[in-house]
Amino acid sequence: MSDANQNRPSHRLFAVNGEGDNARWTDIGVAWATRDGKGFTLNLNALPLNGRVVMRINDAKDEKKGRG
Repeated sequence: MSDANQNRPSHRLFAVNGEGDNARWTDIGVAWATRDGKGFTLNLNALPLNGRVVMRINDAKDEKKGRG
Protein backbone atom coordinates (compact mmCIF):
# COMPACT_ATOMS: atom_id res chain seq x y z
CA MET A 1 0.00 0.00 0.00
CA SER A 2 1.32 3.40 -0.91
CA ASP A 3 1.68 6.22 1.62
CA ALA A 4 -1.10 8.15 -0.13
CA ASN A 5 -3.58 5.28 0.33
CA GLN A 6 -2.70 4.78 4.00
CA ASN A 7 -4.26 8.14 4.90
CA ARG A 8 -7.36 7.64 2.75
CA PRO A 9 -10.27 6.35 4.83
CA SER A 10 -11.18 2.75 4.02
CA HIS A 11 -14.88 3.26 4.83
CA ARG A 12 -17.55 5.97 4.88
CA LEU A 13 -20.22 6.29 7.57
CA PHE A 14 -23.84 7.18 6.88
CA ALA A 15 -26.89 7.84 9.04
CA VAL A 16 -29.81 6.07 7.36
CA ASN A 17 -33.44 6.84 8.08
CA GLY A 18 -36.21 4.86 6.42
CA GLU A 19 -36.17 1.70 4.35
CA GLY A 20 -35.60 0.75 0.71
CA ASP A 21 -36.05 3.40 -1.96
CA ASN A 22 -37.47 5.81 0.63
CA ALA A 23 -34.34 5.70 2.82
CA ARG A 24 -32.49 8.97 3.42
CA TRP A 25 -28.67 8.57 3.56
CA THR A 26 -26.63 11.31 5.27
CA ASP A 27 -22.83 11.20 5.12
CA ILE A 28 -21.63 11.56 8.74
CA GLY A 29 -17.97 10.51 8.72
CA VAL A 30 -15.20 8.10 7.78
CA ALA A 31 -13.39 5.08 9.22
CA TRP A 32 -9.97 3.44 9.00
CA ALA A 33 -8.98 -0.10 9.98
CA THR A 34 -6.71 -0.20 13.05
CA ARG A 35 -3.11 -1.33 12.55
CA ASP A 36 -3.78 -4.70 14.17
CA GLY A 37 -6.83 -5.24 11.92
CA LYS A 38 -9.11 -5.94 14.89
CA GLY A 39 -11.19 -2.78 14.78
CA PHE A 40 -11.80 0.62 13.23
CA THR A 41 -11.06 4.23 14.09
CA LEU A 42 -14.06 6.45 13.40
CA ASN A 43 -14.03 10.17 12.62
CA LEU A 44 -17.59 11.46 12.98
CA ASN A 45 -18.76 14.85 11.70
CA ALA A 46 -22.24 14.27 13.13
CA LEU A 47 -23.92 11.89 15.53
CA PRO A 48 -27.39 10.67 14.53
CA LEU A 49 -30.17 10.86 17.11
CA ASN A 50 -32.29 8.24 15.35
CA GLY A 51 -32.11 5.78 12.48
CA ARG A 52 -29.07 3.57 12.01
CA VAL A 53 -25.38 3.99 11.12
CA VAL A 54 -24.16 2.14 8.03
CA MET A 55 -20.44 1.70 7.27
CA ARG A 56 -19.60 1.16 3.59
CA ILE A 57 -16.30 0.56 1.82
CA ASN A 58 -14.98 3.89 0.50
CA ASP A 59 -15.47 3.45 -3.23
CA ALA A 60 -15.11 6.23 -5.82
CA LYS A 61 -18.46 5.34 -7.45
CA ASP A 62 -20.23 5.55 -4.04
CA GLU A 63 -18.74 9.02 -3.52
CA LYS A 64 -20.31 10.22 -6.77
CA LYS A 65 -23.72 8.85 -5.80
CA GLY A 66 -23.43 10.12 -2.24
CA ARG A 67 -24.45 6.79 -0.74
CA GLY A 68 -23.96 3.05 -0.91
